[in-house]
Amino acid sequence: MTFELTGFAGKVALVSGAGRMRSIGRPIAVALAQAGCDLVLTGSGRAPERYPADEQAEGWRDVDSVAEEVRALGRRALALVCDVANAGAVDELATRVQAEFGRIDFLVNNAGSHRGEDRQPVTQLPIEQWHRVLNVNLDGTFYMSRRIGQDMLRQGPGGAIVNISSVVARALLPNSAAYSASKAAINALTTIMAGELGPQGVRVNGVAPGLVDTSRMDGVPRGAAWDAYIRQGIALGRCGSGEDIANAVVFLCSEQAAWLTGQVLHVDGGAFHGHRM
Repeated sequence: MTFELTGFAGKVALVSGAGRMRSIGRPIAVALAQAGCDLVLTGSGRAPERYPADEQAEGWRDVDSVAEEVRALGRRALALVCDVANAGAVDELATRVQAEFGRIDFLVNNAGSHRGEDRQPVTQLPIEQWHRVLNVNLDGTFYMSRRIGQDMLRQGPGGAIVNISSVVARALLPNSAAYSASKAAINALTTIMAGELGPQGVRVNGVAPGLVDTSRMDGVPRGAAWDAYIRQGIALGRCGSGEDIANAVVFLCSEQAAWLTGQVLHVDGGAFHGHRM
């Protein structure tokens, strides 16, 4: 007898922020398709000239490329551009998804703001940078959870929401105020929603990745400091992969996690959070 995760046949999953080639969102979408889900994939509609060099060389087409991977696995895929920081856009997304699929069983709130000029001390942090990060990370998670959660409740019992947080919500390192605050608030929202939606059978959990080597990290210099952080700051001695995070998300959506809600699962290789790069 083999052990397998179950509960995905005939189900529809929505993964936001799923358009980057080297990412967390793409492996989550592919893993859910492998498990048996049809997929709704959202991206921000980046202009191709803003793609990383490897995506440009590959002829990458954001969520459309990921949708092709999902279809190659024999699953349906709907690829849409959606600004999750815009409540009206989220409402339009939900309406389109209901027209196409008639239901959403799993929501993965993965969309996040890009690394930018927000990594500064609070006293020097530009107000527009604070709002940029909070609008996408926190407001986007709230808008998506609120609207898709309404549809889940109308469907009847069942469903799962997984919010992608970060270990920085616990590490709370200097020069990360906007990002850390947004992720700490997502953890709080996760716990609150779990209590609110649990009686209707909808489970809400979070996954907090550690250092995952995606295109978001391309601006962080490689070299001695990077290698020392991995050696001294991560017990398992390596960066995470998008697949590491995807495995946790699929588990949280599965029937095997049926009695698990209100939790934030740290998938970080055993990170020592006091260590700074």
